[in-house]
Amino acid sequence: MAVKKYNPVTPGTRFRIGNAYTEVTTNIPEKSLVAPMKSTGGRNSSGHMTVRYRGGGHKRKYRIIDFKRSKHDVAATVKTIEYDPNRSAYIALLNYADGEKRYMLAPNGLTVGQEVLAGESVAPEVGNSLMLKNIPLGTIIHNIEMHPGKGGMIARAAGTWAQLAAKEEKYAIIRMPSGEVRKILLSCYATVGTVSNPDHNLQSMGKAGRKRWLGRRPHNRGVVMNPVDHPMGGGEGRSSGGHPRSRTGVFAKGKKTRHAKKQSSKFIISKRKK
Repeated sequence: MAVKKYNPVTPGTRFRIGNAYTEVTTNIPEKSLVAPMKSTGGRNSSGHMTVRYRGGGHKRKYRIIDFKRSKHDVAATVKTIEYDPNRSAYIALLNYADGEKRYMLAPNGLTVGQEVLAGESVAPEVGNSLMLKNIPLGTIIHNIEMHPGKGGMIARAAGTWAQLAAKEEKYAIIRMPSGEVRKILLSCYATVGTVSNPDHNLQSMGKAGRKRWLGRRPHNRGVVMNPVDHPMGGGEGRSSGGHPRSRTGVFAKGKKTRHAKKQSSKFIISKRKK
């Protein structure tokens, strides 16, 4: 991927760094794989605001992504690489040999016309999906299942990847994007390669209006509120507000949020980097 800078013809383009979309080949999605999507604006079913600073934004349609890659041993040709408004990574439209079409997360380096496969014993090449037990050690992978048949849940954001570090009995040892090392069953599927759009984090909005287009409303800092509104509010002048915490008093830095007796803790070998 490439990013591009804009000439400062307006205040909004002066600091804007945008995506060049050099890999994207079309801006029209496959009609059969698109579903309507309702915007909540941060409200629950009762109409009460449960998440602040959300609302507005451009209307979107959901692209139905095949995270399971459940069509095994049927060759698929990449027809297009597309932009998805609902995620940071690109998606690829696959045309299967039997005529079916599906979207998948596009790995970095995938090109139009390339063939990809999913199955238990396919070659560990970029874009192919296979069981962890058949992937060589040290391979870079993404879209990793946590439970067999449930679909990929790990390493799906732009530019992310995990590494298959070792195999022990019925478990694979995976080094996660966060730095955490954990066990996952060898019967789980994963896709070879890194997720596309690796320079996503280099983009700069340039103006507040672009955030509004994405459905994000202005965010008010706790320290500028009154004591009745936030634990960090109040004080004379620009006072710090004490220890960073949420509006409900939960500490923002240093407090452990994972349940001590969570069942899956036994699969974590080493915790993520702080």
